[in-house]
Amino acid sequence: MRRTALLASAALLVGLLPLAAAGSVAAADDPAPVPVDRFEGEVPFASQPAEGIFTWGGDADDPPALALTARPDAPEGAKVLTGDYDISGYGGFTHDFAAGLPGHDWSAHRGIRFWWDGQNNAKKVSFEIKDGGANGEASELWTTSFTDDFSGWKQIEIPFTDFVYRTDYQPVGGIDQVLGLTEMWGYALTLPVGVKGHFAMDGVELYGKADQSLRASVTTDSAVYPVKEGATATVRLSVATTGSAPLDEPVTVAYEGAGGTAESGRDYAPVKGEVTFPAGTASGSSRTVRVSTLKDRSAEAAETIPLKLTVTGAKAPAETPQVVIDAHGLPYLDPKLPVRKRVADLLSRMSLAEKAGQMTQAERGAVGAGGDIAAYDLGSLLSGGGSTPTPNTPAAWAKMIDGYQLRTRATRLQIPLIYGVDAVHGHNNLTGATIMPHNIGIGATRDPGLAEKTGAVTAAEVRATGIPWDFAPCLCVTRDERWGRSYESFGEDPALVKSMETVIQGLQGARDGSDLKDGDKVVATAKHFVGDGGTEYGSSTTGSYTIDQGVTRVTRQQLEAVHLAPYQTAVDRGIGTVMPSYSSLDVLGDGQGPVKMHARADMINGVLKGRMGFDGFVISDWNAIDQLPGDYASHVRTSVNAGVDMMMVPYSYKDFRTTLVDETNAGRVTTKRIDDAVSRILTQKFRLGLFEKPYADTSGASRIGSTAHRAVAREAAAESQVLLKNAAGVLPLKKSQKVYVAGSNADDLGNQTGGWTITWQGSSGKNTVGTTILEGMKRAGGDVTYSKDASAPTGGYDVGVVVVGETPYAEGVGDVGNGNDLELTAADKAAVDKVCAAMKCAVLIVSGRPQLVGDRLGAIDALVASWLPGTEGDGVADVLYGKRAFTGQLPVTWPKSEAQLPINVGDTAYDPQFPYGWGLTTLTKVPEGGSATLKALALVAAAADRTGADTRGRAAVAKARLLVQQKLSSTLTPATSKPFADADHLLLTGHYAEAVKKLTEAYRAA
Repeated sequence: MRRTALLASAALLVGLLPLAAAGSVAAADDPAPVPVDRFEGEVPFASQPAEGIFTWGGDADDPPALALTARPDAPEGAKVLTGDYDISGYGGFTHDFAAGLPGHDWSAHRGIRFWWDGQNNAKKVSFEIKDGGANGEASELWTTSFTDDFSGWKQIEIPFTDFVYRTDYQPVGGIDQVLGLTEMWGYALTLPVGVKGHFAMDGVELYGKADQSLRASVTTDSAVYPVKEGATATVRLSVATTGSAPLDEPVTVAYEGAGGTAESGRDYAPVKGEVTFPAGTASGSSRTVRVSTLKDRSAEAAETIPLKLTVTGAKAPAETPQVVIDAHGLPYLDPKLPVRKRVADLLSRMSLAEKAGQMTQAERGAVGAGGDIAAYDLGSLLSGGGSTPTPNTPAAWAKMIDGYQLRTRATRLQIPLIYGVDAVHGHNNLTGATIMPHNIGIGATRDPGLAEKTGAVTAAEVRATGIPWDFAPCLCVTRDERWGRSYESFGEDPALVKSMETVIQGLQGARDGSDLKDGDKVVATAKHFVGDGGTEYGSSTTGSYTIDQGVTRVTRQQLEAVHLAPYQTAVDRGIGTVMPSYSSLDVLGDGQGPVKMHARADMINGVLKGRMGFDGFVISDWNAIDQLPGDYASHVRTSVNAGVDMMMVPYSYKDFRTTLVDETNAGRVTTKRIDDAVSRILTQKFRLGLFEKPYADTSGASRIGSTAHRAVAREAAAESQVLLKNAAGVLPLKKSQKVYVAGSNADDLGNQTGGWTITWQGSSGKNTVGTTILEGMKRAGGDVTYSKDASAPTGGYDVGVVVVGETPYAEGVGDVGNGNDLELTAADKAAVDKVCAAMKCAVLIVSGRPQLVGDRLGAIDALVASWLPGTEGDGVADVLYGKRAFTGQLPVTWPKSEAQLPINVGDTAYDPQFPYGWGLTTLTKVPEGGSATLKALALVAAAADRTGADTRGRAAVAKARLLVQQKLSSTLTPATSKPFADADHLLLTGHYAEAVKKLTEAYRAA
């Protein structure tokens, strides 16, 4: 039965039904109740896009068991909805209206009501309605609750005015945060947790006549109105109605300046009055109220003037607007003073609660409209992966963040927020931004100058949306490709990671921080300190993860040489912030055993801040302190005392701030430690120029995703391609060739960009603006035919290109053993087999780590490690068609089998499929002369070592590498692979003569 027909017919029938609810007396002009659910079988158990009732829960045991049960005591009809539940996490059920039909209009009614069979268990039951959006699973959620504190049937009436917008979870990030009631998609109930129970429900219906206060509302154009002392603030009051209908009745708004820290008559002229919107006033009409402030010529902190509004005939604004007289005349506000003096002055004026607020970072989705920013003196907000405004545009980002910054104006000292995002390969949360190759691909370029350019593009696009802080780069040294974060690393060799840290200058500019105030620079974050990438497989205790957030067990020498080395480089380059790892560190022989990094004062205070001289601030990872042992107070004091300066506590920011204040008052955290943390945070805020320019500078927004920026990403994609095999010169392709293209990743932008793209985990398909590899090949002028699964006939082609690999993942979700392995999918294997059996073929592997292809290598003519090249598939096409040479080199060792892992350059036993540093070239002349040429190059390299001529030394090693690699391309053995890999490490560490010596050793062993 069509739902709309049911509602219409049910409305006619409802007058025949008895009203059984005590106290439910309808007014004479009330419309007849309209049934939503009678539970007689008219609505099936089904889910979107069909109409139906369905269950859900936190795990397999949490969804309730539902049934339509005949009961003689049914309040309406013969049957009721019954259910049994025993919920440990969360669970409940939903009735969604059919997505293929229009949403329902509930705006004529006062509220929704239903019969509930009370169990008298004193438990709250959450009731939620779904408003606006595309369908029931892509709508705004509005919620309220009732308490089951009665026995037997009772009709629960909930006026729509009782519902509040959910701030903890919205499936689409919110639409307009207005309960319009004209496009309703159903309702949901969340059942009590921790009690085994039974429920019965019947007769869900709309009741009563909507009063104007539901359909009309008064709003202000802002929540905060900052003005300079002596200036006048203008507060605009507007009236709006559901459906934009004119007012039926007049609306009056009485206003009065009352309360706050400003004094009427001394700080501002007394303000009191009333405005009226007469009946018939058009929706959207406005009136203004002016508040004049007075000058007293003394230096002062900010003072607030709450404008109390009393509304009759409409819903009042959600919060009281505040006029704020800006702080003025205080030393910390003087940009001519040195940052050190400004920090000291501001710190001296702050209360403990204000300091604790500065050490607190919340998620944007947790603070709703932002009132808590001022209430809790929050120092920072972040957008986690996929936490974006609606719409996801540069303008919406800037508007959102400016709105949050405006909230800080209502605080006493007006300290601006520092807003952070995980822009790990471009501004990857923003649709249409330029997405770079992931770090693993940047490491493959071996091009520090290009790494810096990618960082500069990222910084420019991030800052143009109002964001001054980037949680990047990841300086982890990946030592085991089973790790789901492998692609976030530049490589397995700390020397390679260090060489790519030019990206820090791209992000931040000058090492002294003097460029941070510019509109195209951001504070960078070195993460994850320290040992990230070195965790042992099977050591993780986080959910189903196998290696991420595990234990790194190393000797002191290994810790220093492999994992700590990149951080000293970052400190020397002026990195502004550092983020500790979720993982535990077990330094063999130190007697401590595994200790979570967020608790390791010896590493954070001792090594990072002490020995290395890091003067920025340390930001925790997402809820990382919750993984520490002990109670919450212990989590807070342990991490703060260990040296963590700001805590990323996305949804528990209130608890953190309160607990930190309590721990400090109790003496378990010293005021000296608090002052150190806050000083470090304020220093970065002053360097960023946020006190002078807290709002977004959008002058660079037009360059987001621009041709110039994409040219950098295209260059990076091209240079990241590593040619592992090229039998008979299959690559580069010729435009005259007929090319058969197949494989799951040839035409999939989401797979090509990987995790941390628009959403945390990323997604397959068209998820942003960019060019797939297939599109790039076509744009390059190739004669291309595409068949994703290679089902199209394969005859008549000169060469095949099969693009295979992984689908997106992020963090421990991508761990091998957590539903993932290093094998190609069955479909990818079939495509490779079919195409390579029919013609010469090149196989491109789009992935975040090496894939196991040894069993097919003999049938593959050319093999390319494409990594995750980002949005610019044109860059891949550039090397395929010879517009650019293949120059990429392996940033990690390519294993023969998973059993070899971990396998890394420098290992005593080393027998890979392809060694670290491997990468064939095209369009490049290989030196001739064999051993004689190598001997001559060794002399040049030795001279470069003596004189410090790095350019000549690198050139000598590069020539030797080309010569040797040509000979080894068909004869890789342990005797050749090990010295070849060692040579690349020696090159990166500036030992040019030793590098040529190792290459010569590999040449002779071939």
